[in-house]
Amino acid sequence: MYHETKTILVTGGAGYIGSHTCKALAQAGYTPVVYDSLCRGNPWAVKWGPLEIGDLMDGERLRDVLRAHRPVGVIHFAAFAYIAESMSDPLFYYRNNVGGTMSLLRAMAAEGVKQLVFSSTCATYGTPASNPIREDMPQNPINPYGQSKLMVEQVLRDCTRSGGLKAVALRYFNAAGADADCEIGEAHDPETHLIPLALGAAKGTAPALTVFGDDHDTPDGTCIRDYIHVADLADAHVRALGHTGGNDGFAAFNLGTGTGVSIKNLITAVEEVTGCRVPFSYGPRRDGDPAALVADPTCASEALGWKATQSDLQTILRNAWAWMERKA
Repeated sequence: MYHETKTILVTGGAGYIGSHTCKALAQAGYTPVVYDSLCRGNPWAVKWGPLEIGDLMDGERLRDVLRAHRPVGVIHFAAFAYIAESMSDPLFYYRNNVGGTMSLLRAMAAEGVKQLVFSSTCATYGTPASNPIREDMPQNPINPYGQSKLMVEQVLRDCTRSGGLKAVALRYFNAAGADADCEIGEAHDPETHLIPLALGAAKGTAPALTVFGDDHDTPDGTCIRDYIHVADLADAHVRALGHTGGNDGFAAFNLGTGTGVSIKNLITAVEEVTGCRVPFSYGPRRDGDPAALVADPTCASEALGWKATQSDLQTILRNAWAWMERKA
């Protein structure tokens, strides 16, 4: 059994960002206990603490795990996160992302666990009126995935007002890169993220890249995104855990670099890092794709003492390429 003041339950800890956060937690002196159904997670990514297999909707299983490990807090990643899938099957997303979180919160309340860090998203903002995006800007999601995350944020606000919960929501932008030690990395099935798709196209292990739209309202017509290294995201989650320990109520922070990169510029950078051409073609725009999403990370810097230190594009691409080469 694990010391109660050092144990953190990490739902979805077998996933991409969750596994990197588990490594950061272990380096900070915590024992991460992963709770994951493994329907989309990878058991090989659980390296820094025990794995408890279970579904978020299984309240009794959650309570058993909480009783067994007595964590001081929870970092909640477990969610479905494919925008296109959410638009074709919204009920699937609301059941898992919203219903699953409510099941978790009931179990936490029953077992007296009061600290929660929630994995939210910039998708809660929808199409912003301007960039960079601040936390006080309107949240108008344009797809069920973003709406499900916004619903959870509201649930957390209400639960903190009623007492018994202290929560932080981290709205992050485009997670990218891989562990610098190549112990873990990005491995989705199917893979929908741009950087591994572009690297795979360069390597010849993935089809030619499709760029969705060249007529967006951006300088080169392609979407602009704020890419943030997964290790920087992991560091922010550990810091947010400390914030919930010392602050009541609900808080939300954007996590990004404040700098946007167009898809066209990203393709050029991939070619420079890999030395390989990226075959690509243009396709139609996708529903639910804003032209530009760039974070204003000022609040996270001020409240959490956090800064993206590994998120320059070259570092992101080098780490992701090294991971891809290693797992080949």
